Amino acid sequence: MTDSSALPFDTSSHDPQATAILKRLVDVDPVVRRIALLDIADLEDENLLSPIVDALHDASPDVRREAARVLAAWESAPIVEALCRALLDHDEGVRRTAAQSLSELKESVSGQVLLRWVDHTEPAVQVAVLRALRELRLPEAFEPSIRALVHPLPAVRLEAAGLLGWLKDERALARLAEIASSDVDSDVRRTAVGALGFSQALISPVVNSLESALKDSAWQVREVAAETLGKLRALLATDALVSALDDPYWQVRLKAARALGRLGDPAAGQALVGLLSHAISNLRKESALALGELGDRSVLPALHAVANDPDPEVRKAVRIALQQIDGSPT
Repeated sequence: MTDSSALPFDTSSHDPQATAILKRLVDVDPVVRRIALLDIADLEDENLLSPIVDALHDASPDVRREAARVLAAWESAPIVEALCRALLDHDEGVRRTAAQSLSELKESVSGQVLLRWVDHTEPAVQVAVLRALRELRLPEAFEPSIRALVHPLPAVRLEAAGLLGWLKDERALARLAEIASSDVDSDVRRTAVGALGFSQALISPVVNSLESALKDSAWQVREVAAETLGKLRALLATDALVSALDDPYWQVRLKAARALGRLGDPAAGQALVGLLSHAISNLRKESALALGELGDRSVLPALHAVANDPDPEVRKAVRIALQQIDGSPT
């Protein structure tokens, strides 16, 4: 049995059940210590948080990982600070778990702690902190995000671009448009292209960058560009999206078809009709739905011609389109 006086924390204010669990935190067996952490967490007693935080320094990486995981259930400045410090742990699993717990933060007060770590010299810390700041949407995160867009490591630039998309600050549009077109890393370009979707005004740098992204060497960038143009309802990009219907990758064609439906420009009708006979059923379905959104009666014969498509999802999409255009399902 462990002597209470030998424990590194005071148990005098806790009930017998909690005291018994706390004693197991100094057991020689790391498995016992790890399970004790789970039992402490189950008590949901904020007065027991200090021993959990202390477990982030346990000799066993398994125990430290468990401590980083269970701390996600609470949110206070000291805990956020402790989790940020755990991002420097020598064990990758502990660092990854701490980053995951930080990504679940919801309170703005937590963001103030994160902001103290956002410019850390360790890139992995920057990546985790920038990601954790996303849902908090703190205006103060804008400047650090802009600075991080020029970081030498793509992982940091990617998180910075993603965070700027969550912040929805129009001041970032020009920089995001530049990154979307010029960054050497395709994942960063893809993230920047998606981040441009928050734009409230179709300014030239945004539209030009997205149209350029439709010709990017990476199909994943082209796919997100088509999706973003649809989200923005950028009518000026109709021709560029029509051209994207011939993209070598069906995923890009699908997003282009969906975007053209959202734009609602009848000029895209005949190009979409061409996809109604495509070998990939998802493309046939998307083209039918897009044609319904265009509302152009001139495409009715083409839709009626594929009303008996072998794929039930395509047939359903055709019925929806016919209903939208002339009010009749067949």
